[in-house]
Amino acid sequence: MDRIVIVGAGQAAQSCAARLRAGGFAGAITLIGDEPHPPYQRPPLSKAYLLGDMALDRLWLRPEAWYADNSIALVTGAPATAIDRAARTVTAGGTAHPYDALVLATGAIPRRLPAAIGGDLPGVHVVRTLADVDRMAPDIAPGRRLLVVGGGYIGLEAAAVARKSGMEVTLIEAAPRILGRVAAPETAAAMRALHQSHGVTIREGVGLVRLTGDTRVTGAVLADGTELAVDAVVAGIGVTPDTRLAQTAGLEIDNGIAVDAQGRTSDPAILAAGDCASFPTPAGRMRLESVGNAIDMGDLVADTLLGIDTAYVPKPWFWSDQYDAKLQIAGLGTGADRIVVRPADGGAWSHWYYAGPQLIAVDALNDSRAYMVGKRLIEGGRNPDPAVIADPATDLKALLKAA
Repeated sequence: MDRIVIVGAGQAAQSCAARLRAGGFAGAITLIGDEPHPPYQRPPLSKAYLLGDMALDRLWLRPEAWYADNSIALVTGAPATAIDRAARTVTAGGTAHPYDALVLATGAIPRRLPAAIGGDLPGVHVVRTLADVDRMAPDIAPGRRLLVVGGGYIGLEAAAVARKSGMEVTLIEAAPRILGRVAAPETAAAMRALHQSHGVTIREGVGLVRLTGDTRVTGAVLADGTELAVDAVVAGIGVTPDTRLAQTAGLEIDNGIAVDAQGRTSDPAILAAGDCASFPTPAGRMRLESVGNAIDMGDLVADTLLGIDTAYVPKPWFWSDQYDAKLQIAGLGTGADRIVVRPADGGAWSHWYYAGPQLIAVDALNDSRAYMVGKRLIEGGRNPDPAVIADPATDLKALLKAA
């Protein structure tokens, strides 16, 4: 194998390229991105970068010189449009790039509000790319009115940044509560209280009917008949895996680009990693949208290409920064039938998710010890007694030493 082409210039792509070189691959590596930037961090975009606390070059995952220093051809501003599986070429920016192995790390696409209800009006934003945030920045200003549509982590983070910037913020969630798909009611209640304490108006169980305005968005009509005057809107209504290139090439799609336990697609010369890829687990096919998964899958497919046959075992972890609070999450809470609440000093807390006797996830707000211990317990298959967890006197670190 002499030529590896990686399509995508995010965390999974960069991790894959770095792992290949660190693992001794001496052939040609080409990394192709559709944005005019080297691979960059996404989490700080809507927080430190938008607030002006992080300079542009601090977003880069590696200094620009790193790619040349490691003989990695970085091709930016070149959207990939077609894969010729027979000829083993991928066309990007009008150029056909030959490959012996191709890695798809195409990420995900933010869902947008429909144009039919005003979703294409100027002043209506999504949060995914550097260009998205640069476009949004002029609308984040003191005294202006922001409507956030969607009560997931992206919507809540956008609300926090807007309030820190002095905006009036209303957040609406069509479901009965915020964080309905991703967190327990206890975590949702705590995050709701955090935002309300900072002056965010949260409306749950209320959808959006339409946005109004001529040359830009100026208002919103909600499902309960409420009409709001707004100066900007952020849509935080989720993402979809970017499978367009793979689907056109005839690869198997199943909630993303379907890969096996080593990251191979239905074409063994093509692998996939990160937000765009779904992988097998004992509980069924899964797709994770997180930095941790992008890094781990990038490493996995690199190892597969290096001849290291390792089955992927996901170790889900996430985080969300809102105001001066850090929410850290280990595991997946789906299927929990009991939540154990553990308070900590200074208003910190952790919520421990159990499915029967099994510990499956931990949410921790400003409690890094609970997060780290919980993560290690989950990854080690350890299931502490819920009563022990609930007792504030319990030394959590001692649980790691218990037989």
